[in-house]
Amino acid sequence: MSDYIVSARKYRPQTFESVVGQQALTQTLQNAIRLNRLAHAYLFCGPRGVGKTTCARIFAKTINCLNPQNGHDACNECESCRAFNEQRSFNIHELDAASNNSVEDIKSILDQVRIPPQIGKYSVFIIDEVHMLSTAAFNALLKTLEEPPSYAIFILATTEKHKVLPTILSRCQVYDFNRITVPDTIAYLQSVAANEGISVTEDALNVVAQKADGGMRDALSIFDQLVAFCGTTITYEQTIAVLNVLNSDYYFQLVDAALRHDVTASLLLFNDVLSHGFDASHFVTGLAQHLRDVLVSKDPQTLPLLETSDSIRQRYADQAAHCAPVWLFQALDILNTCDINYRTARNKRLTVELALVKLCQLGVQVVVPSSPSKPSAPSKPSSPSSPSNFSSPTTPTTPSAPSSPSMPKMPKISLGLGVKKEQPAQPSQAPEAPKQEENRPFTDDQLRGAWVGLAAAHADELRLKQLMETYTPSLISDTSAQIKMPNPWQMKELQKAMPSLLKQLRATLHNDLLDIQVIQEEFNQEQMAFTAEEKYALMAEQNPALAQMKDLLDLQID
Repeated sequence: MSDYIVSARKYRPQTFESVVGQQALTQTLQNAIRLNRLAHAYLFCGPRGVGKTTCARIFAKTINCLNPQNGHDACNECESCRAFNEQRSFNIHELDAASNNSVEDIKSILDQVRIPPQIGKYSVFIIDEVHMLSTAAFNALLKTLEEPPSYAIFILATTEKHKVLPTILSRCQVYDFNRITVPDTIAYLQSVAANEGISVTEDALNVVAQKADGGMRDALSIFDQLVAFCGTTITYEQTIAVLNVLNSDYYFQLVDAALRHDVTASLLLFNDVLSHGFDASHFVTGLAQHLRDVLVSKDPQTLPLLETSDSIRQRYADQAAHCAPVWLFQALDILNTCDINYRTARNKRLTVELALVKLCQLGVQVVVPSSPSKPSAPSKPSSPSSPSNFSSPTTPTTPSAPSSPSMPKMPKISLGLGVKKEQPAQPSQAPEAPKQEENRPFTDDQLRGAWVGLAAAHADELRLKQLMETYTPSLISDTSAQIKMPNPWQMKELQKAMPSLLKQLRATLHNDLLDIQVIQEEFNQEQMAFTAEEKYALMAEQNPALAQMKDLLDLQID
């Protein structure tokens, strides 16, 4: 029985062509070898598992090949290549700076630099995790790194370039490695699975690639973990179970429920997520990422920003066709606010559920049930074959004879103020023309309900929405109401918007005589909280020189 080798080592690239996702960088190194324009020091930097040390080894093997192919590829047949493949080459020296970071360790390397290579042209010194070297060790390396012998080449590798001393950076050619994209990772894992005789779905590999976050070594390690659990057949369901990843179907279903304004389905989906042991914060960030991907899928120009498989990309495109851009912007803003408030919220579950309810309310038409109107003049009874006549939210009509009405299919929110009752039909005396309905009376509760619904409709105007939620009108007569506000600056802001608000309220309550007055009430100024703008306005009113100084110095209010 042969010894088992993990995929990250077994399928480690041996040539520049087999390196995944770094075509521009490997092409540069091949050209440098072919043109014999080798630098004395290189710095390979980038995320983990993207091929820094692998490229350093391939580079060291190729420049020492005795019979290079095409001028930039190792032959794998000469003594130098065989020694490298069998890990007995004396031309390549590797040092782990994480555990050998002292001056003495660097001095031992400098002693080896003085010895020329016995086979091949160059002695290559690969220092991995070079940022872990101490400052004294860096300083000990400086002189040799700037003017090494002609046969010595240094290759430094690091994941944290910003920790390397600038004096070291200035002596090296710097190569920045990219994160490996999801499509490239999927393609490479598919080739590995084919070589191993393993059947795996593309959706499962997409989850692996997303989990690896741009690192091929991580992707191969996760792949080995799945093989150990699933055997020779790997499915999407098994993958999300092993990796404890939230199924993307939850996000697709929740967005569909929000578009249908189905609050019940959204809350049940969220409860199912929690029952499977997933954290609510993880769910919120995942849903925000999903909506971001849906938004990206709406425009062909931004579609390359979506790193996923073709099947998943098509699913995003189908859902994006049903989502308006404005809806996506508002939904992302709701989830971003929820994510910020989640950390400090005492009832975290309620915070997420409120965000889901707001998602379901986006684009909903608010309807306030009105009080029963006065009986109108008798009208012709409707014939059995004629459709029943109903009143729409904006056009008042006379009550019809009792029948089995079906409500119009449009998104609405009932504020729980009662349902309009059908008036019994009066005996028909004589045919008359329909009489125009008069202004309908309304109650204080109906006025407050219409006001709250109107505030929800102004979600894009956050300041106005907050004012309307804080101060509500109170009915003082049949058609007159007033709003008491202690802050004069807030009064001015609400008064500016009042003409438009009154127009909408009159249409909602079917009463053109409605009038609302904004008045100032007495307040304790010592206990009143002011915003920065209000403090400035009050100070400028008492001292006009302050406003002149602000304009002169072009100051901003934070």
